[in-house]
Amino acid sequence: MVLFQNMICSQLVFINWLQNHLIRCPFKYLTGIDCPGCGFQRSVLALIQGDFNKSFGLYPATIPLLLFFIYGLADKFFKLDNSKNQLKKALFIIVGSIVLISYTVKLLGYYQHYKASA
Repeated sequence: MVLFQNMICSQLVFINWLQNHLIRCPFKYLTGIDCPGCGFQRSVLALIQGDFNKSFGLYPATIPLLLFFIYGLADKFFKLDNSKNQLKKALFIIVGSIVLISYTVKLLGYYQHYKASA
């Protein structure tokens, strides 16, 4: 029981450390506009904490992107994708489309907010 409590406590300390050491986005720093990847770090943290709704709300492409990376690593070691099986390309197009659509929606939201305040 003590081991289980120590594991939970160390996980909470690690998550707290991660939340305080997120990498700042240079694109947003220079332009004031979110980049297509803004929200990914916070989304992964929410996913680690088990909050899938918050993770999806912060960055909808997180889960498909992580699955794509896992598949890419598995493919590198186990040669899953051959010339007839184009799964990696299809996954890349799907994940890219999700990123592009969510970024477009985010930018339209910024534009609407800017237009309403002007």
